[in-house]
Amino acid sequence: MSVVSAVPFMRPLHLRSPVPRGRRHTLPASEFRSLSPEDAVSVFEIEREAFISVSGECPLHLDEVRHFLTLCPELSLGWFEEGRLVAFIIGSLWDQDKLTTEALTVHKPHGTTVHIHVLAVHRTFRQQGKGSILMWRYLQYLRCLPFVRRAVLMCEDFLVPFYQKSGFKGQGTSEITVGPLTFIEMFYPVRGHAYMRRNSGC
Repeated sequence: MSVVSAVPFMRPLHLRSPVPRGRRHTLPASEFRSLSPEDAVSVFEIEREAFISVSGECPLHLDEVRHFLTLCPELSLGWFEEGRLVAFIIGSLWDQDKLTTEALTVHKPHGTTVHIHVLAVHRTFRQQGKGSILMWRYLQYLRCLPFVRRAVLMCEDFLVPFYQKSGFKGQGTSEITVGPLTFIEMFYPVRGHAYMRRNSGC
């Protein structure tokens, strides 16, 4: 997919080159970066519209978005078009093989599993493959983090094929339920891609 490989990896904030003074007014056409608490409202607006209309529930409420973007912003990824947030992923660290209710609100700093809480795309930019591209970039980024062994998420049945295309594998029904909603838990073996990590420029 040339549109994917043509875009450079996300660089940590402290490694980015400073913007030349004479071009500060110019916004990049497309930018990927970690999110911050200042992005929380924009994140929640996209998430609320994307999930309420489908399932009636948001994976994260606004205070929880701020919570994770404060504790572990490096495990988030936002896609910006001309300065506007169009898609995002929020994750946190977890220290068990399976998700429990605690994983919905807790960040375990010494964990080796990334729990992907939510991926959402702004309604104007859906059906353009942005969700798949963003997930691909996020998983590439996780391969550069030496402490991460796997990524896990839970989703409704109709989303299983989407995540399977990104390399996730099902590991049964999640013990977590939200009202009448049940979920399939899926995992991605980040550590199992050692060759790709060695050759990804990390």
